[in-house]
Amino acid sequence: MYRRRRRAYFVMMGICLVLFVSAWAFVRLWSMPAAIAMCVVAMVIPPVAAMVANRKGPEDRWWDDPAATPPRPPSRPHVRLDKGEATGDPESDAWWDELDGKKRRPRP
Repeated sequence: MYRRRRRAYFVMMGICLVLFVSAWAFVRLWSMPAAIAMCVVAMVIPPVAAMVANRKGPEDRWWDDPAATPPRPPSRPHVRLDKGEATGDPESDAWWDELDGKKRRPRP
């Protein structure tokens, strides 16, 4: 897959170079608007070529790259030791109370 993207990039950049050089080498002798149009088309090709070359395909294994994923913050598990004890986390306590069928007023 990398080889295909690299080849596409170099083909597109080669076309860009050919358009630019031929526009000002000999096309301008016959038609100045055509030479300018060729340069405008050549100007659009490099960003498109960069996007094609850097695109991740479905078979690329980007998830294995440790630099691609941000580190996770350490999480503190909220364990209820007994159904009557609070964990200290109001959201977790409310969730457990809902599961236990209790109606509890939120803490201020």
